[in-house]
Amino acid sequence: MGCKACEVACKQWNQLPDDGFHFTGMSYDQTAHLGASTWRHVAFVERPVPLQGQTSGAGDFSWLMMSDVCKHCQLAGCLEACPTGAIVRTEFDTVYVQPDVCNGCGYCVSACPFGVIDRREDDGRAWKCTLCYDRIGDDQTPACAKACPTASIQYGDLDELHARAETRVRTLHEQGMTDAYLYGKDAENQPGTGGLNAFFLLLDKPEVYNLPPDPVVPTKKALRSWASVAMGAVGMVAMAVGAVVLGL
Repeated sequence: MGCKACEVACKQWNQLPDDGFHFTGMSYDQTAHLGASTWRHVAFVERPVPLQGQTSGAGDFSWLMMSDVCKHCQLAGCLEACPTGAIVRTEFDTVYVQPDVCNGCGYCVSACPFGVIDRREDDGRAWKCTLCYDRIGDDQTPACAKACPTASIQYGDLDELHARAETRVRTLHEQGMTDAYLYGKDAENQPGTGGLNAFFLLLDKPEVYNLPPDPVVPTKKALRSWASVAMGAVGMVAMAVGAVVLGL
């Protein structure tokens, strides 16, 4: 419902600094995007169309709201790009940045297809959501999910969350909201990332929520890249040989 309790809880628990309190002019969204000091971002997406299957006094207008966060991908581009081993996969299958190992190279920033991870200006190191590693290690719920008053953010075993989410989608379809679908639920749904450990129920195209429609981690493109390099090399050799032959 856009209360931003998750944003506040994340800031408080992780003792994250503010972002300058800038006025964005983007509806009620003053956070604007994820970053090194903003690990939860509640997006307010204004649309000139009503919600499917619903009638309201707003007419041809509706808000879509999404609490965005690191996706903790099964194939994590940031982890694969990190040269120091600062980014690791934890025993909870989450992706965690070790700040004491990070050298601030920034390779992870360009490797993330979602634009989640970022470097902090004061120390140059990369930071992102840890899924409250300290809390879940103590059998507690992440701060964002704990603070959510509507249970929009849910935490638990991934298989159980998949089943719960599929049930929710079926319920929405029965209520006439047939546009509802799950984004990044598993490798079949999103092969470019192997599936997301933090997935979303959306009511419009991913681009509307500022999400990539077909995210792919860089290593998935490695074979194609090397094939292009090989073809280029063959072409250069052919041109060189042709130049020599024509020169003779």
